[in-house]
Amino acid sequence: MGKQKSEGKCGFCKNTFSKGGMTKHLASCEQRRAVSETSSGKQKPQKTKLFHLVVEGHDLPEYWMHLEAPAEATLGDLDRFLRNIWLECCGHLSAFTIEGKSYDEDGGMDVTLGKILSPGMKFYHEYDFGSTTELVLKVVSERDGQVSDESILLMSRNDTPLIMCVSCGKPARQVCVECLWDGEGWLCNKCAKKHECGEDMLLPVVNSPRVGVCGYTGGEDWEE
Repeated sequence: MGKQKSEGKCGFCKNTFSKGGMTKHLASCEQRRAVSETSSGKQKPQKTKLFHLVVEGHDLPEYWMHLEAPAEATLGDLDRFLRNIWLECCGHLSAFTIEGKSYDEDGGMDVTLGKILSPGMKFYHEYDFGSTTELVLKVVSERDGQVSDESILLMSRNDTPLIMCVSCGKPARQVCVECLWDGEGWLCNKCAKKHECGEDMLLPVVNSPRVGVCGYTGGEDWEE
């Protein structure tokens, strides 16, 4: 995959911004502020600390998300969110590494974010210790706000990168997991039918840093 400009839509105002510009925009988005105030009035709101997190693929930074997570949410909640939208394929194990300490399913996933995160902190997530997908997470900021539950909010996500078929130059729709190891294997549907490795080696092209890995076929869609 060649480098390309990475953009995404704000989940509140639906405007498009560059990867670098999204952080600044979300800090001042009027629609975000309006949604936050409306949501807090629907149920009995709780005043809490909210973390603005940016997540990206460790080796594929063109895949990124901006999240808002309440301090009462746990690492397990964050792990499930990442699995549902970007990672889950075969029930593999996963773990966070925060300031040199590992938090995995055998211990630590019940720790709340408020106890271990602070602005400026960078930490890491790994899913599947065989064909590993590594993520980098950064705590951009924190704010006081009101929420009615401990749900993690997806505020923005990258637009699907445009990857071209290696055979004809049209947009790729499938990828050969065998050829991907050599940086090849991106195919349009027509060329995929003639690909020498066979249909069993093909996976759909999806908007995730786990594209083409193991048996991953995509996660939860984001309504833009």
